[in-house]
Amino acid sequence: MELRNKHITVAGLGTTGQALAQFLHRRGAHVTVTDSAPEAELGAAPANLRELGVRLELGGHGEGVFESADMIVLSPGVPHTIEPVERARKFGVRVIGEIELAGRFISAPVVAVTGTNGKSTVTRLIGQMLDASGLTVFVGGNLGTPLISHADGNRQADVVVAEISSFQLDTVETFRPKVAVLLNITADHLDRYPSLNAYGAAKARLFENQTGTDTAVINAADSLIMELARDIRARKCLFNTNADADCCARLDENGINASPSGSGPVRIFYEDIPMVGRHNYENVAAALLAAIAAGADPDGVGTGIRGFRPDPHRLEWVAQIRGVNYYDDSKATNVDAVCRAIEAVGRQVVLILGGRDKGGGYGGLADSIRRHVKAMVLLGEAADAIERELGGMVQTRRAGSMAEAVSLAAGLADAGDTVLLSPACSSFDMYESYAGRGKDFQRTVHTLENRKNG
Repeated sequence: MELRNKHITVAGLGTTGQALAQFLHRRGAHVTVTDSAPEAELGAAPANLRELGVRLELGGHGEGVFESADMIVLSPGVPHTIEPVERARKFGVRVIGEIELAGRFISAPVVAVTGTNGKSTVTRLIGQMLDASGLTVFVGGNLGTPLISHADGNRQADVVVAEISSFQLDTVETFRPKVAVLLNITADHLDRYPSLNAYGAAKARLFENQTGTDTAVINAADSLIMELARDIRARKCLFNTNADADCCARLDENGINASPSGSGPVRIFYEDIPMVGRHNYENVAAALLAAIAAGADPDGVGTGIRGFRPDPHRLEWVAQIRGVNYYDDSKATNVDAVCRAIEAVGRQVVLILGGRDKGGGYGGLADSIRRHVKAMVLLGEAADAIERELGGMVQTRRAGSMAEAVSLAAGLADAGDTVLLSPACSSFDMYESYAGRGKDFQRTVHTLENRKNG
């Protein structure tokens, strides 16, 4: 892709937007970065980019900033459907996203991971399995370092492993991962997509440029995924299956039995997996199949699993106070993730949930609440909606802050119970990120712990 002397507009001045601007500038493009936020909210990034000669349109999008471009490159958080971008398309302006651009400049094989839940865990697991097999690996994408940063650097990799969101897949053209992983599709981001099928179709775009020499790792227990992947050209590797297949992984009472392509059978016992819950065992099965397809060996797979440490704020144990365990699952921003967390804990739960509503409803929590939840503490903008749908099922309290939520939950819990922060909502009503919410929960729990022990 020729970039020199092209007029390119980058939409969004977050971490990825900054990396995009630098990449394009170094390749001789005339770069404009636009962001709806005012400059005062964007830290040092505007000054740094001005020093490079990058033009900025901040606090809104100036007249013509999109229509006059030769190409628009979207940061992951910027919808491709916003009015100025749609208008530019009508003027014939090409619109792509960061992973499409990065994919044009990466020569190493790419393992791309998407799904509603478990993306970060599986991406990191695959990277660790490949690293333990002696390969040089770049791990990034939506979970950390943008893919474009690797494309812009000098560090070579044998394999690139990237977490990819549906938002990033909305604008792919030629992006072709050697190994594509689709973990699950459940109701999420329905504030951005008109239906679950539309959201699923965006995820399934991960496969659209693959050929018969590529591999697709898919969840055989997810009927929507199986339908969306029915006619893909890539070789299919199935996890979460009871059927025989050339490439598959099954879960039994004691562990995972895998028959990957290009390798003999692989057996992983649950006791060797440093995470709890069936959903995490499914994640390991998917990662195992993908890693071997990308060049890992069985010994490296085992070593990678045993040495793995889960992501912060993902069913992370925080403390035990007077016989009550406290878990931080702030990263659970949709109903399916909360159900998985409740099932994994498997005890009487006092559940803290709420935040900014994402449009999917909360009825899917009813069965898990009925079986495992003794009380709920509701927090944030979505509290009214959650209480309307679920409030009559168990004792329900309302909190105005995390400190109040933890205090109320502690009062509702008895020895042997679990207090679980698993919000089913985004954090943006009260926090900048799910990580900020999780850290606030952990700080509050440790304050409570010190007070109880004092």
